[in-house]
Amino acid sequence: MELPAQCALLRIFFGEDDRAADGKPLHEAIVIKAREAGMAGATVLRGPLGFGRSSVLHTAKILRLSQDLPIVVEIVDAPEKIDALIPAIKALTSEKSCLITREKVEVIRYGDGD
Repeated sequence: MELPAQCALLRIFFGEDDRAADGKPLHEAIVIKAREAGMAGATVLRGPLGFGRSSVLHTAKILRLSQDLPIVVEIVDAPEKIDALIPAIKALTSEKSCLITREKVEVIRYGDGD
């Protein structure tokens, strides 16, 4: 699969405890949806500390292990493919408190090669 040099990056921020309608972890449901849509790639990042709209701190400190830690899913692909995926992501996250962003990115390398 080839990627154009000018792509889009979709980021979805939410809590580790969030679930999809079928009970699956939300990050897993999003990555599966991205794969089904033929996206170039998706990555799940787990943050040790963060807060969102509610300003409640979520942390991985020893005394408060894994309190709904921040999750970020990043998906990179051609802008039109990202735009086509956004409605599905919005549907998966419709009942969740989350932040969804889209930005332009330049692909330097995708896979082997220079």
